[in-house]
Amino acid sequence: MSRYIHGTSPPEQDRLSRLNDFFNAACLERMRLRPGERVIDFGSGLGQLTRAMARASGAPVVGIERDPEQLETARRLADAAGESDLVEFRAGDATSPPLGDHEWGTFDVAHARFVLEHVRDPRIVVGAMMRAVRPGGRVVVLDDHHPLMTPHPECPGFGAIWGAYMRSYDRIGVDPHVGARLVALLHGAGATGIRNSMVFFGGCAGGEHWDLIVENLRGVIAGARETMLEHQLIDAPTLDAGLEAIGEWGRRPDGALWYAIPWAEGVRGA
Repeated sequence: MSRYIHGTSPPEQDRLSRLNDFFNAACLERMRLRPGERVIDFGSGLGQLTRAMARASGAPVVGIERDPEQLETARRLADAAGESDLVEFRAGDATSPPLGDHEWGTFDVAHARFVLEHVRDPRIVVGAMMRAVRPGGRVVVLDDHHPLMTPHPECPGFGAIWGAYMRSYDRIGVDPHVGARLVALLHGAGATGIRNSMVFFGGCAGGEHWDLIVENLRGVIAGARETMLEHQLIDAPTLDAGLEAIGEWGRRPDGALWYAIPWAEGVRGA
């Protein structure tokens, strides 16, 4: 794994939690979990979607998370919700998940969301996901293709800071375009019956989640501030001015953000 570009500060944890609340229902709908399906969640983060998958399938879910802060928070949130029995959170890396010999090839679904963009070789993760499911089991991946991000009307300075943000990924050895590669990654891992689609993640002024969408956009960029400045991809005044401009743009009555997250699913053959 590479380092997580956004860090794990309390504001970042809060951003992720609110993003989960907004985005999880659409992801669950796309997954089409069936009653009793056993799921393993690669990169389970705060565990909100992990617990939601367990509620949807009615079967316990295994969540794999490498970051100790997120793992601790996931367990605490599960305890607070009275849902500790729904999930088993394990410390481990998505490239080498902590599964016993008897567990490989037994899960019905392997899932990873916003994980592949943070690993140096996504093929390793997708390969591990394929080995984790039984023959006929599904591998579901969802990840960013950052060039799709389109604010309208144009936000002053956005192109410069979003371009620097995307370049910060390759500076630490990861890929901001990995969402476009999902089908190829599944094919390379031997998946059959591959399907692909998009999950919309946008909105417009006046919409129920508009303030959250604008705040999340600012938070995503601000979270990568250290990396962008460290690699001299942008100067601090330009970055700060761009972040301020996003806030002003978000108060426009005609503002809209067009973005969708690439989604793909493949099946392990017999």
